[in-house]
Amino acid sequence: MKEFEEMEPTGVSAELYAEVLQYYAHQMQALDGGKVEEYAATFTEDAVFGHTPGREPARTRAGILADLYEVRERFTADPQQRRHLFTMVDVEQPADGRLRVTCYALVLTTRPGNGPEMVRSCVVHDVLVREDGQLCNQERLVDHDGF
Repeated sequence: MKEFEEMEPTGVSAELYAEVLQYYAHQMQALDGGKVEEYAATFTEDAVFGHTPGREPARTRAGILADLYEVRERFTADPQQRRHLFTMVDVEQPADGRLRVTCYALVLTTRPGNGPEMVRSCVVHDVLVREDGQLCNQERLVDHDGF
């Protein structure tokens, strides 16, 4: 095992790390608030978004939006509030300038008259890029625990 002093730093500046956390806060609050157009706009036009086991990833921003509409339609008959919580966020910036982010995601669901219930535990693998100075997802692949 390497001594702590010998380990190569893989992280990013505190400022960039905070920017990534703020990006995720905005993105997940849009999703949980039902603002699917705003959420989809956080992806690049050529983005890939794989979030459901056994299902092909959505491709392109328009494809992601269509997928989000379909998911929303499936839950229409089941009134609930979902909250996506990102934790243990690890950000790396390889030489190509893109950001590679790995984090844990917990999904909580609350139905009328009930307390919150944890319904998903996942690992999220993102590739973030800048468009017009703003962070955007170029790729998001979600691995669900237990699948």
